[in-house]
Amino acid sequence: MKQGSALVTGNWQGTAAGGVTDPDLIILPDPETRFATTAARLAALAPGHRLEDWLSFMARLASAQWKSLDAVSDLEPLSLSVVDAAADAAMPPLAIERHARAPVWRTALSRILDSMEEGPLPAATCEVIAALRAADIESVEALADRFLRGVLQAEDAGGAIHVAAALQVYFTKLAAALPVDGLRLLPQRGLCPCCGSTPTAGVITASGKTPGTRYLHCSLCATAWTHLRATCITCGDTRTVALQGIEGSSDLVKAETCDACGTYSKTIYQK
Repeated sequence: MKQGSALVTGNWQGTAAGGVTDPDLIILPDPETRFATTAARLAALAPGHRLEDWLSFMARLASAQWKSLDAVSDLEPLSLSVVDAAADAAMPPLAIERHARAPVWRTALSRILDSMEEGPLPAATCEVIAALRAADIESVEALADRFLRGVLQAEDAGGAIHVAAALQVYFTKLAAALPVDGLRLLPQRGLCPCCGSTPTAGVITASGKTPGTRYLHCSLCATAWTHLRATCITCGDTRTVALQGIEGSSDLVKAETCDACGTYSKTIYQK
């Protein structure tokens, strides 16, 4: 079973107090808090965890992303005409397969590598960073393209982690500057309305004006958007969807599985 992309309809959500309220369909990211919060959370989880080394590395990488934000501070936002045209075509305005990346994303990559080298690193990571620094622009851009298109090779793995981190900084900054009123949910509802990427997970809200709403969170630009619950985010099926969990674990994290298309999505419940 694999995690996948989407399709569904419906915008209205009942409230815990009764009645019907229209939730915010799309919530744009805050770059300043997105990376700082991730770094703090991973750093707090790492000590004593069986994956302590990996969590510590990822906390350091998220911190490097936060420090690199100044590299994209002057990034020119998309024009309203581009956003409107994308909405009319039922396309994401930052569609990863069409968007022409500005060179500053590579500046963010360089800042991330600088931050990572401020402390001790495993020899393998040092080799990866050295290779990225030595690579020409065409090679780095090609690696970015392979990551965004999901066609990475095994030898890409080390460099792709850092390239992906820089692309997250770049696309999060661009998404944050979009006019939310001009955005539309996509016909494929499981894909991000800003960049068209797949989500990392869905979050079931416990507060706000529509508690119980499911928001999918983009793996690239950190945008959140609504999606009907108990509906497969890949094929829209409702008949064979089920929530699965690991016996003895918390009920706050589940996998929503779909027998119709063989995919799953991660679901997290807020307390």
